[in-house]
Amino acid sequence: MSRPLLDLAARFGTPLYVYDLATVRARARALLAAVTWRPFQPLFAIKANPVPAVAQAIVAEGFGVDAVSPGEVALALRLGVDSAKVLYTENNMTDAEQTAALAQNVLVNCGSLDRLQRLAQAGATRAAVRFNPDIGAGAHEKICTAGPLTKFGVHYSLVDQVRAVERGSALKVVGCHMHIGSGFLDADAFVRACGVLLSVARQLPNLEFIDFGGGLGIPYKPDDGPIDLARVGAEVSRLMAEFCAAYGRPLELRLEPGRFLVAESGTLLTTVTSVKTNPGPDGRTFAGCDSGFNHLVRPTMYGAYHRIANLSRPDAAPQKVDVVGNICESGDIFARDRMLPAPQPGDVLAIGDAGAYGSAMASTYNTRPLPAEVVLDGDLVRLARRRQTVDELLSAWEW
Repeated sequence: MSRPLLDLAARFGTPLYVYDLATVRARARALLAAVTWRPFQPLFAIKANPVPAVAQAIVAEGFGVDAVSPGEVALALRLGVDSAKVLYTENNMTDAEQTAALAQNVLVNCGSLDRLQRLAQAGATRAAVRFNPDIGAGAHEKICTAGPLTKFGVHYSLVDQVRAVERGSALKVVGCHMHIGSGFLDADAFVRACGVLLSVARQLPNLEFIDFGGGLGIPYKPDDGPIDLARVGAEVSRLMAEFCAAYGRPLELRLEPGRFLVAESGTLLTTVTSVKTNPGPDGRTFAGCDSGFNHLVRPTMYGAYHRIANLSRPDAAPQKVDVVGNICESGDIFARDRMLPAPQPGDVLAIGDAGAYGSAMASTYNTRPLPAEVVLDGDLVRLARRRQTVDELLSAWEW
């Protein structure tokens, strides 16, 4: 695919995000095929990639949307997702945001007892609760979203207090939810956490669905293996069958992947602008680029690994380099000690697996505009977002 990517870099310039919808659809269909329990309603964790063309491809496969902000709720509804298939997993939401969510008829997934109480006081009759099963997993501590140190969810031991809110109001808890972390490849911790969540769910009499969350990882590093999706699907299907037999009626199963669906579809293209080597025995060679952690923060924030290819000269002699960006920070590094076909100024590098939490987390730090984004759909190339200009960036302020 290097030639088409080079053509896109020439056509649209760099930095440039490119998303392949064929990969997105393949991941969505793989998840649907892996889970045999019915009814099954997958949701797309749209925070991973809110590009409308990408999200629409996933919604078209039958997915709803897991939203975590008013903006994501608005995006889901604008995409045409039925409000019944939008779950608003709140995180320290305001009362004004709660009012708006109720007016939009989306289900609020409460991460605290006081929010559940305020929903009841506002006259809400339905809600979900995000429980913390005290088991966390993830590729980095900053994306581990359950366990004793996390801010997320109602601790599973407090289910009696959730029931007290139900008994004292017209509100019914119709959804039981968890999310243990992001980017995990080992299914064991996930399956254990599912067991904890189901022990909580047994105590909630009004459930309509169980949501085991997302967090399914992808193999970023060369020695990573893919998550055993067949096992995940089989285990959650088995757990639901056993649970619902004891519960007395079938409930809907929900999963809400984000990264798994979109990460491998995305590539960040960047042009090498400078190559220099510091003198001395410990001197490093730096390949500087026209992008930086303002466009892809994962390596800086999480120490994340992303594959990098030299598209322009793939057959050049290999050289150990640090691939760095154009942001005025020492941490602006895409890769340390990476063996690449020796980069030269003008070469286009492809940073892989950038479809999740890449553009979604981008900023205009150093007053640098956001990159352009394009979508590949077979032979069709669509501009998803045009490149921001400095004038557009500056016009956001009052002068």
